[in-house]
Amino acid sequence: MNIYFEDTKTAFAYKTDKELKRARFLFASMGKPWLVKLGLWLTPLALRLQLPVKGIIRKTIFSQFVGGETLEKTADVAENLSRYHVKVILDYGVEGKEGEANFEKATEEFIKVIRYASTQTNIPFMSVKLTGLCRFNLLEKIQSHSVYADIIRGIVPFEKLTATEKEEWKSVVSRMHRICKAGAESNIGVLIDAEESWIQNGVDGLTTQMMQIFNGNKAVVFNTAQLYRNDRLAYLKDSALYSKENRFILGIKLVRGAYMEKERARAKELNYPSPINETKEATDDEYNKALEFVIDPANNISPVIGSHNEYSNLLAVQLIEKFGLPLTDPRIHFSQLYGMSDNITFNLAKAGCHVSKYLPFGPINDVIPYLMRRAQENSSVSGQTGRELGLIKKELKRRSKS
Repeated sequence: MNIYFEDTKTAFAYKTDKELKRARFLFASMGKPWLVKLGLWLTPLALRLQLPVKGIIRKTIFSQFVGGETLEKTADVAENLSRYHVKVILDYGVEGKEGEANFEKATEEFIKVIRYASTQTNIPFMSVKLTGLCRFNLLEKIQSHSVYADIIRGIVPFEKLTATEKEEWKSVVSRMHRICKAGAESNIGVLIDAEESWIQNGVDGLTTQMMQIFNGNKAVVFNTAQLYRNDRLAYLKDSALYSKENRFILGIKLVRGAYMEKERARAKELNYPSPINETKEATDDEYNKALEFVIDPANNISPVIGSHNEYSNLLAVQLIEKFGLPLTDPRIHFSQLYGMSDNITFNLAKAGCHVSKYLPFGPINDVIPYLMRRAQENSSVSGQTGRELGLIKKELKRRSKS
């Protein structure tokens, strides 16, 4: 199957001229590092001071990367995407709110998202961040006492916690169980996001526990492997072996990673070896090896291929064909962030692949951390902004000629 990622007519068919011009302005702005740095400082400050900036944010970066301020507001975006055979992964984009009351509120919101998704035909997954359900410092404590072999088996060092922390962790497990149970009952996949390396062990352990409970016949719960970490390919293979031995399906989302600068800075500050691959080429190599491993039907893995790299997506299609599988294989799903890499998403969908946009939603104030990461990512990832901007300009030029 020949898939052509330069086909901008297919890539942007879902956007009006006005929306494309707005995206052109936004990506041109994000191509200026000094402007991004200024915006990262000014935007949270303006919101804290209650300055009238929400209208500007809503019309620019928010509309580009977020589905709406409420779950119901995402319906229009999902419906528009569905016209082009693109599905949706819903993400309640509230981050950084700690406290038992906030954790319970987030849990109920995640379950609400699952129940809503089950009424739609275009939403196969929803996304969960464990730090929305659990105190960051508790995950750090669990990490400090973790053993690699135990994490593979879904065991966290429960006995190393204080009595109060044990009760706290029981509540975390209960919250995650309620969410995954709702997913299983509603036939909606639950994607557990990756976190920083110094709290990831607890995430891995709990996610493995949930997979053992809910992934007997099909993948309901999915962990996330950040392949810019130099230990994740080995972790992926060990997890697959354990899932085979214990007769459950390993659900895994493959990404390159989202915390590279933070990870390297912390490793340098605390004087320990960086967990991040030394070069982009090394990360690409790890990612592509992971692709072959998860697509191979002999390994009994359900993968979500989360990549904005054109070569990796083409390679995934070639591997699907190499193993004699149809592009419509329900076991294999592709995904990109809403507002980015439309040339990949919509051309994969046109070829018949199962592909979704990762669609956050939430009040502007609450999704600001997510939006700040998108701005940083587009300004720091080499060539990303220029690539997006070039494709948008190409499509606008094509439209003006036709």
